[in-house]
Amino acid sequence: MRTTIFLLILFSISVFSQEKQNEIPHQFNITKKVEASTVKSQGMTSTCWAFATTSFIEAEILRLGNGEFDLSEMYFIRKDYPLKAEKFMRYHGLSNFGPGGLGHDALNTISKCGIVPESVYGGKLVDSTKYNHSEMHKVLETMLKSVVKQKKISTLWKPAFNSILDVYLGELPTKFTFDGVEYTPKSFAKSLEFNPDDYIEFTSYTHIPFYKKANLKIPDNWSNAEYFNIPIDELISLMNASIDLGYSFLWDGDAGKEYFYRSGYAVIPIDDWKENGEPETEKNVTQKMRQISFDTFTTTDDHLMHITGVAKNQNGTKFYYTKNSWGSDKGYDGYWYMSEQYVRLMTISIMVHKDVLPKDLKEKLKI
Repeated sequence: MRTTIFLLILFSISVFSQEKQNEIPHQFNITKKVEASTVKSQGMTSTCWAFATTSFIEAEILRLGNGEFDLSEMYFIRKDYPLKAEKFMRYHGLSNFGPGGLGHDALNTISKCGIVPESVYGGKLVDSTKYNHSEMHKVLETMLKSVVKQKKISTLWKPAFNSILDVYLGELPTKFTFDGVEYTPKSFAKSLEFNPDDYIEFTSYTHIPFYKKANLKIPDNWSNAEYFNIPIDELISLMNASIDLGYSFLWDGDAGKEYFYRSGYAVIPIDDWKENGEPETEKNVTQKMRQISFDTFTTTDDHLMHITGVAKNQNGTKFYYTKNSWGSDKGYDGYWYMSEQYVRLMTISIMVHKDVLPKDLKEKLKI
């Protein structure tokens, strides 16, 4: 009887999976893929920036031939929270204090403080099975808002703030042993041969001059980093060149709208409905459409992911093979397929290795 029930369960799961697959009008075929580490889940943290950037760094270390590593996302988060708090206090509570961030925040941490393996700093003290920062962030935010209201504040809020982080995430390691070798975070980062200075961020909007660097004014750019601004056609070409040359890249954009289907793909359809199970007919996204979408908050700084390849559907439409941080049980084993039109509209910025820049673009940027 138990064997029969088990077989029926397996059959039901198989039928359900097939039905789910049949609901998706796209048949994807990956044409180019860059090696990447395994998919992780950010859990209840709103820290996609740390997970996407860590995945990107791990892929770069693989590309460099320096081995496969599982690095600590929580190390970046733990290092950045005090910096955000400092800015919040300097601005008398008028700056953004949230769990979000961007790729350069992790790279800045590596430059100043180093990096550690996941096994050294896991940060799962609230729940050993998943990341959950909901309570921690509320405690930190409430504390800062209370302190900033005082007519005169003491210097004790900083150690108190760090104590809260230590309680929820654990104390930061100063020395540790990994694979039989003793390291500091800085010496471990050096051993990986990952150079944060090798990476450049790009955006594409008309409210700032093209081929210039500018502070991209979005809420998560709390560190006021500057981005090179280039036309969208050149941004897409840069993405394609990166994958063609065997480099993955970091993507910041909007994944919160209805066209980012939870079934694992994202498109910009002309109509809001699917045509008899066939792939959606998409809009042709222009620079002007991008700007309007950005200016009206239709496209927002919503999510960071790691693009590791390109694919085509049965109609030959290009899609970007994208590693998400929602766990391997979502999408296509944790990956999403974003169409080129979706990427043209919803990309806020990208981070690429400097070696993928073509000569003509370097000349325009004077680098």
